[in-house]
Amino acid sequence: MSPRIPLHKRLLVRLLITSGLIAVCSVAATAWLAVATTTQALREEQGQALADDMEVLAELSGYAATHPDWTGVGATVRELSAKTGRRIALVTPDRTTVADSAPRGTALPPSAAATVDPLRTDTYSERGAQISGIDPRVVGPYRLTKGERAEVDARAQKRQTCFARFGVETTIVRTPSGRPVLTEPDSTAPPSYVPDACADGVLNMPMPTEEKALDALQAGARACLTRKGLKGEIPLSLGDGLAGADLPFPSQAPTAVNQGAATQTRETQTCLDAARRAQLDPYVAPAAELFLGTGDTPAVLFDMSPANKAKVVGTAGLVLAVTVAATALVATRLVRPLRALTAAAQQPPELHVRVPVTTRDETGILAAAFNDLTERRERIEAQRKEMVSDIAHELRSPLTNIRGWLEVTRDGVVDPDPALLGSLHEEALVLQRVIDDLQDLADADAGTLRLHREPVRCDELLQQVTAAHRVAAGVARVELRTDVDDEPWLDADPVRMRQALGNLVSNALRHTPPDGSVTVSARRDGDDVVLAVADTGTGIAPDDLPHVFDRFWRAEKSRSRRTGGSGLGLPIVRHLVAAHGGTAEVTSEPGTGSVFSLRLPGGPTP
Repeated sequence: MSPRIPLHKRLLVRLLITSGLIAVCSVAATAWLAVATTTQALREEQGQALADDMEVLAELSGYAATHPDWTGVGATVRELSAKTGRRIALVTPDRTTVADSAPRGTALPPSAAATVDPLRTDTYSERGAQISGIDPRVVGPYRLTKGERAEVDARAQKRQTCFARFGVETTIVRTPSGRPVLTEPDSTAPPSYVPDACADGVLNMPMPTEEKALDALQAGARACLTRKGLKGEIPLSLGDGLAGADLPFPSQAPTAVNQGAATQTRETQTCLDAARRAQLDPYVAPAAELFLGTGDTPAVLFDMSPANKAKVVGTAGLVLAVTVAATALVATRLVRPLRALTAAAQQPPELHVRVPVTTRDETGILAAAFNDLTERRERIEAQRKEMVSDIAHELRSPLTNIRGWLEVTRDGVVDPDPALLGSLHEEALVLQRVIDDLQDLADADAGTLRLHREPVRCDELLQQVTAAHRVAAGVARVELRTDVDDEPWLDADPVRMRQALGNLVSNALRHTPPDGSVTVSARRDGDDVVLAVADTGTGIAPDDLPHVFDRFWRAEKSRSRRTGGSGLGLPIVRHLVAAHGGTAEVTSEPGTGSVFSLRLPGGPTP
């Protein structure tokens, strides 16, 4: 009777607990993902709100830069409010409302978001660019007349045609004042290369309107310097009059004729900025405070109403229930074949019970492996019984001979002459060889087979083996020869290698008829050395080849000493080669002969 398994150790319970934990983790991960996604969405919403604020400020600054007052700005404020969903309010510094998208009487936010002053702006964007100073859309007295625009347009076309002749592609861009400039395609930067033939300076010459405005700017800056007790001239260009505009020519540095001190330079710059703002002030709207709110319908950032909470709890419960039910079903199907395996494993070993393979999953694979193990155990048991019988036979024959001769000698039937003693000695040697072979196999199985490695020349090894079997080959009338290619070396135990090759040569001589031949060869194959023993004997049947290296196996089942040995020589060869890190193989064709090959790691040449 099988012992009762504790509840907490049962596979079904473990699977249920595991699936429950997985489901809880899945729900938690989903919730975390939802929160993280919501957080990311909120951050993106905040970023979009900031971009919308920048756009509102840029639009209103542009309106102030192109209008002398705020009259009519209400339509622009309402349009921006409808586009962004934000409340937009413009008030004067004394809190007088200029325009408001909210109903009258709605309180303003606690603080202003920005000041809209095109003459003192720190934010201008066509989509959020940051600059400081005067809004480049403030043109004032520098705006060209219709006739002047036509003239500078013709100059720009001429300049563009000149550039084209030299392979320079340009684009004409019109500035807020109406003056065209040449830039690189899809860019606001001026051409990086200006051909000398096109650098006549005509396009950049100020028009009468611009000259008049520049003269007024210079007069205002000069008056400022005079009030501060400084003297000097200020050379100006269009870059100074249209400060902040994207023009392809630089402004002149505000330096006085006497450049003796850095203080005078700073004062000159201050006077120039003051004169520029005074010149442009009549053309722009007065400064106003910009207030931004959330609009009429506040955005709901996160709603965890009771209904939503019920949805979350219900979904989580449904996921848990489905997971537990599916796991119970799967676990039951898994446990059934495992119980069958357990019952089969608990049967007595001699029954060799097998289990049916009903699935192709891991449990089915386990059942198939169990059946294979049972079959191997059955084969091993049969081999063990056969080996015991073979050992008994191998020992019984010489012991029976020795006992019989000793008994007849004791009874005085025969005299103990030298021939009889020689026969008894030979039988004792047979016993000794069987016992030695069994000891070698036992050492190989236990991993205690000792090897004394040293560099070994294959040609010398083969000569020693053939010399030891030369007499036996002569008696059998079999030609024994060697064949060595390129003098390979081994790092091996020479005694054990002579033993392995000697077993193969003895086996070949025993199964080769008179006038046949046995060839012992050695050759290098890459990093390996292949030792081979080939004969012209009777060969081995294909069905017998897989059993050649089995213990006590012999093709001749009568186990006669006249036709075969003990059946341990080839298993010993395989174990000796394996101890050296090599492999033993055999190829054979009945009636032609056999080739036993030993593949061993090659050794360095001393």
